[in-house]
Amino acid sequence: MKVLLIDDHPLILSALETVIVGLVDQTEVVGADSAAQARQHLQTRQDFDLVLLDLQLGDANGFDLLTEFRGNYPALPVVVISASDRSSDVIRAIDQGAMGFVPKRSGTEVLMQALKLVMSGGIYVPPMSLTTDGSAQGVADTQADKLLQMSELARGSEFQRHTDLESLSLTPRQTDVLGLLLQGKPNKLIARELGVSVETVKDHVAAVLKALGVSSRTQAVLAVGQMVQMPLAAGKPFSIYRSVRA
Repeated sequence: MKVLLIDDHPLILSALETVIVGLVDQTEVVGADSAAQARQHLQTRQDFDLVLLDLQLGDANGFDLLTEFRGNYPALPVVVISASDRSSDVIRAIDQGAMGFVPKRSGTEVLMQALKLVMSGGIYVPPMSLTTDGSAQGVADTQADKLLQMSELARGSEFQRHTDLESLSLTPRQTDVLGLLLQGKPNKLIARELGVSVETVKDHVAAVLKALGVSSRTQAVLAVGQMVQMPLAAGKPFSIYRSVRA
């Protein structure tokens, strides 16, 4: 596996390189200390399997770079590794197409499980305690709305009581749609891959969101990400994703 690691702090960059190489067998890590250097690596090499992106870079906004990479390299998964663990940042990163969000305070085992989960086709989000006071301050209105919605869902904890996707009673086609939805694919692309109409996909997406008890794609990703926390703790990080990979 070839990983592009982007972080503008030399010590952190070097430490993360060492950790990742030690965690995952046969892994080559290429470091980039700026957005410019990262762009150069991606332009000159076409064999990267994964991008690990810090949000705080000296020459670019990490969220802007995330959007750029997802647009230019849609098949290349990006995982955010950040000093921040704010719920608003997690939601924004997933909303913009990140396949995972790992706070830098996480342990090495969490990082290893997150990377393996993403490379197996899943999405990793950290356990979050969502609140409506403090965490939403300074966030755009739409983002604050998402936090409020997710906070209400978290208090209900409906999705956290599920340990696998079978408990959602999805049809095989709905499961296919969920798998593609988790990969960040739009309705048109999902319809093309499944050979159905966009309207049919919309109906399936609506059914999936209802089954998860959420009202948006971002919330669906977060809900499934939270569902995987118990299997991760039990040493079974891939179990709920086997049936949703496209």
